[in-house]
Amino acid sequence: MSAPAAERVFLDRRTPPTLLTLVLVAALSALSMNFFLPSLPAMASYFAVDYAVMQLAVSAYLGVTAVLQIIMGPLSDRFGRRPVMLAALIIFIAATTACALSTDANWFLFFRMVQAAVATGLALARASVRDTLEPAAAASMISYVTMGMAVGPMIGPAIGGLLEQLFGWQSAFWTLLAFGFAALVLVWFDMGETNYNKTASFADQFRQYPGLFASRRFWGYALTAGFASGSFFAFLGGAPFVARNILGIGPASLGFYFIFISLGYFIGTFISARLTVRVGMNNMMLLGSFIASSGLIISCLLFFGGTMHPMALFGPITLVGVGNGLTMPSANVGMLSVRPHLAGSASGLGGALMVGAGAILSATTGALMGHGWGVWPLLFMMLASSIGTSLAAWYVIAVERINGPLEIAKADGAV
Repeated sequence: MSAPAAERVFLDRRTPPTLLTLVLVAALSALSMNFFLPSLPAMASYFAVDYAVMQLAVSAYLGVTAVLQIIMGPLSDRFGRRPVMLAALIIFIAATTACALSTDANWFLFFRMVQAAVATGLALARASVRDTLEPAAAASMISYVTMGMAVGPMIGPAIGGLLEQLFGWQSAFWTLLAFGFAALVLVWFDMGETNYNKTASFADQFRQYPGLFASRRFWGYALTAGFASGSFFAFLGGAPFVARNILGIGPASLGFYFIFISLGYFIGTFISARLTVRVGMNNMMLLGSFIASSGLIISCLLFFGGTMHPMALFGPITLVGVGNGLTMPSANVGMLSVRPHLAGSASGLGGALMVGAGAILSATTGALMGHGWGVWPLLFMMLASSIGTSLAAWYVIAVERINGPLEIAKADGAV
């Protein structure tokens, strides 16, 4: 069971973190992934490496993020959300400084992998909410967190592209460093501990994983989140190449076009926050997957018809953002609700599965670009991932029809 909901008082470490703090740490996690995306081609030139090598700053980063979440979740269940979050931010600040100062591609990529520690923020923001709220209310609050979080990635690439043109690619990392310090200060003064039932040992957390693995519902929610995020990560892997080499878009303009998918996500999470309690988490996931797939089908039809305009890609991609905004909050809360006393571990394991799938899709999409196939590898990878989201959501619904609603199933041990 969740702990009773406590009043959230800003800058009071005796109470759970306020919405502002949760938004900032989650936004920093997301912003770190895409802030410098318009600069990838320029960074490849600076380090004198192929684009595919520099694209590892995205795909390999996601892979490390997946591994870290497996560790950070159980750590936060054992030692608490607050100390783990503070340690992750300190590591992020050190790694970001090293990235900005790097003159060698290998060292840059190494410190970029260390920078992945900040991804702890998104996992622990979800876990902190689930610690204090029941599933439907938690889904609604997480929707608000991700809605606010979407603002950073929505304007981040535009700012990053502009910074590159004015001051060079390193300026994006100096800006991330400033955000990291701001997040550290806010977490120190505002993030009270929410894990009221710490486990006895770190090893005990890993012994609990078979219980999660045995839950069909956990796998359904995890796969739903994994496929939904996979379409976005595939977009990160291929969109910069398509924009620069096929559509002829410069870094500042590319940053502007990246606003569309984040704007869609903002809209989707806003709708999710308002409607999830009434519509239900499973129905919201299914609706979101249909909307995301429809956007990709529209884009395919436009390019098949010969439309070679940036809006043929970025316009319909807005619907992918809307769909993911509807799907992700409910899928994430579903993962955490199967075993509430293991919210951190479930968030970490589910996040690892989600980001690991994203890393594979991002790397695969990036590797397929540049072989003369135009925009199609990107669109087909994203569409396949969205279809997978629909199938996983249907699976969750089928399990519920067999075993009943989640709370009843947990009481019967059939989750």
